[in-house]
Formats: sequence, structure tokens, C-alpha cells
Amino acid sequence: MTADLPDGPVGRARAYYRALDGGDYDLLAALLAPGFVHERPDMTLEGRDRFVRFMREERPSTDTTHPVDGVYRRASDGPTGDASDTETDIGTEVAVRGRLLAADGTELAGFVDVFSFEDGRMVRLRTYTD
Repeated sequence: MTADLPDGPVGRARAYYRALDGGDYDLLAALLAPGFVHERPDMTLEGRDRFVRFMREERPSTDTTHPVDGVYRRASDGPTGDASDTETDIGTEVAVRGRLLAADGTELAGFVDVFSFEDGRMVRLRTYTD
């Protein structure tokens, strides 16, 4: 893992949006497992490299931001059944509620992203939009 990665699934979910909004595709790739899968209403992207390439070169607009309105973590994911945010969590899920904004601040969509983590890396992302 890259030393610059935040600790824990919640920190890494937040880093995902920082990477997208800041065009930091090295950070984005470091957050994802090689077999990462992104399921969204209009498509499914399979594989870390494919996903990063889409985000860098193919998405409709890279001049957007993703304000986060809430982060939720399944409470039974800690190694002792608590909601700890430790690197040893396996099978952790984090849900993020937010908005996709255009460069001028216009809201394009609301979303809920559900991240699945294994061994500290994102293995799956399911996006739900309004």
C-alpha cells in the first residue's frame, strides 16, 4: 500500500472523492484492488485499470465535484463486532451519500455509493443515483 493512503475504510472512501475531484489518478488506483468492479445504473466497469482509464479519459465531465453529505459504516464490521475503522477489517462496507456538482455549482445528481473493502482496498462500488 502507498504510505499516503488514509487509514481505514472511511478515510479511504473520502479519499476516493478527493482523487476524483483533484484528478489524482495515482491515488485513485492505489485505493482500488486489481479486480475492482464499479456497478452504476448506466454501466459496469470491471478492473482497476479500466475504471481509472474511464475516470481519466472517458467520463462525460471531469470538471465536477462530489460534496459528501454523510458517511455510514455497517456497525458489525470491526474485528470484535464494533464499528472500528481498522486496517484489519475484512468485508467492510461503507456507504456515502452526496451530490455530483457541475463546475458552476449546479447539482447534476444525488448519489449513494456503497464501497466494499477487503484487506484495506476497494473491491466493489455500487452507485445509486436519484
